[in-house]
Order: sequence, then structure tokens, then C-alpha cells
Amino acid sequence: MPTAVTHFKTNIYECLEALPKPTLDQLYKEPATCLAIFRLLPPLARQFVMSLLFTQPISPVNLTQSDLRLWVKNEEEALAKFHEALEKLSKLSIMTTDSSGYIQMNSSFRERFQDCLTGGGDHQSFGVSCERPAKDKPDIAFLDKHAMKQWEEILHFMVGTESTRQPSAAVLKVVTRAKLMKEGKDKQLMITNKGFQFLLQDVNTQVWAFLIQYLDIADELLHMNVVEVLNFFFMLGSLELGMDYSVEALTPTQKQLLDDLANFGLAYRRKKGSSRYYPTRLATTLTSGNSAVVSSAVSSNTSTTTGDDGATEQGFIIVETNYKLYAYTESKLQISVLRLFCELQTRFANMVYALITRDSVRKALKHGITANQIISYLTSHAHPQMKKQIPLLPPTVVDQIRLWEMERNRLVATECHLYKEFRNQGDYEMVLRHATNLGFVIWSNAKKRMFSVTEEGHEHVRNYIKKKIAQRKTNGGGGGEAGSGIGTPNNGSPSVR
Repeated sequence: MPTAVTHFKTNIYECLEALPKPTLDQLYKEPATCLAIFRLLPPLARQFVMSLLFTQPISPVNLTQSDLRLWVKNEEEALAKFHEALEKLSKLSIMTTDSSGYIQMNSSFRERFQDCLTGGGDHQSFGVSCERPAKDKPDIAFLDKHAMKQWEEILHFMVGTESTRQPSAAVLKVVTRAKLMKEGKDKQLMITNKGFQFLLQDVNTQVWAFLIQYLDIADELLHMNVVEVLNFFFMLGSLELGMDYSVEALTPTQKQLLDDLANFGLAYRRKKGSSRYYPTRLATTLTSGNSAVVSSAVSSNTSTTTGDDGATEQGFIIVETNYKLYAYTESKLQISVLRLFCELQTRFANMVYALITRDSVRKALKHGITANQIISYLTSHAHPQMKKQIPLLPPTVVDQIRLWEMERNRLVATECHLYKEFRNQGDYEMVLRHATNLGFVIWSNAKKRMFSVTEEGHEHVRNYIKKKIAQRKTNGGGGGEAGSGIGTPNNGSPSVR
């Protein structure tokens, strides 16, 4: 299964590494953030941090990268992990090399992480527990149910499930800004290629992808402080599932964040004005890196089948060579996903019978969903019985889905600029040769003295023509312009004469 949405940041590393050093220094002033980022580091990077954490600056140890290299085996795999660890630590400004070549740990990170491990410091980085016990405290099962209800509502909206209520404004901004959904001809939002790829991710990856996109919105549209938003995300990841925490201890920005995150299913409040909140499993597993923990609590997303050994195996789809599909699931979400590329025929209590047809696949392709994504979905959700055969999916079905895509993609529309009305063949060939050498030409017709160039190459080619016209005027030749057509009229692209 893919681990990242194309052109869409799902990895918190990408977000953190893009931050400037002063911003990272501000982040490292919170112990909870230091702990969360430490948990996200590769194992070897964590070992380096723990080895040097209490040696600097109390008893300075001057170590170079060559010294650290002695800590790992002189093997290709071990050295690759060594370089990866140093690269992560450097990009996150946790450990850097000074002018003398010695390894130095970020002072803010070192001090706050020491406070985190020793319980020192006067801070509220890990939330403030409520002093008085709640009268009707929700149990963990209730919190899990609430979290998945909120999260599935977002996914239901994306796949177009009927009777799904309109999500919050923050959700709409995220799905449109991230291009998970786009407006159709009827002005209704519909899922995109990225949106379908998003559905293929595990829940933990989905949540992080959503939060990172929300971070961009919070910075640009809501004018929130990036550091404060990230610190709140990491604080939620450090809280204890089932415990209640005080809203009064939060800043105004964090209170606004809490309202939006409650809509995402990361927190629960009895009502908007409640003085306490409860983090859900979606929040407390943010920095654990264990998506299996989340998946075990969200079994409503997928049906499960018990194998011969009594173990629970995920997978519910059986595909036959005659394009018939049987989905052993009661999940409305999964049925809605199947509806994107299948024609549902019959629905039973715990099973859905559908057909994979040319029209149903073409409908999915119109939404930007690719054949590979459909095949990937069928593969990752295949029933355990399907996994006993090789290949897993019937080759006839896989090949036909790809053929339907190729059939639709025989013609590809490309935005371009058309150059025409050249006064002589020499000018035409001169400009065409220049554009071809630079890789800008999409199509040409020597007989009609016409060619088209890419959007990126248009300005360059037009300037080249103007330059040639100016040179001929200087040499006493004279020059002029002729019209050109592109996707928009009256573009005014000059031709040489």
C-alpha cells in the first residue's frame, strides 16, 4: 500500500525539515514537542541523542562524525542508517557540526528534553489534568467510537455517501486546499486522484496528512502561530487516553484549535463550552508511529475474517475472472468507495455483490482515479482466500482495467501556445529549431508553417522572436508582428519576418 499521497505531504518530517532554524528553536522550548520529535526519529538517531544528552555541557565530550561512525558496524546497511540518522538530526537542527568539526546538540532541545525525562521545569507542556472528577466520564470504548464517527464522516463526505452531513468549514478548506476534492460541473465537490490515494493510506497517515494541511491553513488563512499549532499537535500526542484535561489551561489559539480538532475526531467535548476535553486514540497515537494500534480500534473501516489459525486477518474483497466482485463488509464507507469504480448489484446483510464494468471504471477515471489505484485498492483489501492464489487478482480483470484506462487516454489535452503566419520558410525553421533544441515544441506542421510550444516555453520563444525582429531593425531590415492563437484569443505572440 502506498505510504504517501502524491504531491501531498503526509510525513511530519517533511513539514519539520522545511521550517527555518529559529522556528525549530522555538518549538524545542516545549518538553512535549521534544519528546514527540524524539519518538519520530530513526532508532540510531535516538541512540545518538540519548548518548550525548547528559554529557553536554556538563562534561563536554568533543566528538566528530568520524567518532560516531565507530559506533556502527562497517557494513553497507549499517552505514546507510548512520548517514540517515545524522541527516535527520541535522535537518531538524537537533545535532549539528560546529566550525571545528565537533558535534553539538541544540541547547533548547537538550534542556527541554532533559526536563521531560527528569520531570524538571515549571511548564504545562503535557496538559493540565482536571482536579475534580467528571460526573459521567466517557470510557475508552466511547472515545474510540466518537473518534471514528467524526473521522469517517470526513471520509464519507469525500466518497460522496448519501445523507452525509456537511462537514465543518475547516474540513472543507483542508480537502479543497489539498486538492483531495474539487468542484464538478454542478459546483458539487467530488473526490480527486489525490483523494482516492488518500483513502488508501492507514488512519495514522491520513490524520497526519490532514493536520499538516491544516497547519498551512492556520498559518496563511487563520493567522495562527505555526509554533503554537505544532506544539498543540505534539501535546495531544503525549496525553493519556481516557484522561480528562482542562480547557482553561489552553491559550486562545489552542482553544480555537481544539474546536477544529474535535471535528476531526482527535478530541471529545460534551459541548462546545465544556471546561474539559478528552483526547481520543487518533490523537494519542500521533507520535507513536504505530498505525496498527489505531487500526485495531477502527475495525469499522474494514471487515475482518478469521483465518485457520484463529488469527484475525484484514481483507474482504473477492474478485472473479468474470468481473464479479463480492465484498464481505457492512461498512458504509467501504461500500461507498466500491461505488466509485463498481456497479453495485445486490446488498445483503454482510455482503455486497457488484460488477466491474467499462462504464463504472470510466466514471472513476473521469474523477482522476487511475487504474493502478483501483488495482492497489483491490489488492490491499483482498480477502484471505484471494491471498492463497498467485497472482492475487485475476490477470484478465487487471489487464482489462488498464486497457479501459488506455482507451480513455488515447487523446491527451495539453495547454499550449500556437505560432503561425510566418512570412517565409527560413524564419519558420529558425524559430522552430530554437524551440525544439530547448524541448518546448509539442506539435509542428512545416507545410502550414505552424507549431505549438508548451506553457513554460511560450515566453522564452516569444522573447527570442522579438530579439530577432529588433536585430533586423537595427540592421535596416524592418520587422513586424503577426497574430498567434492559443487557448485564449489575441495573445499577441509575434512572428519573425
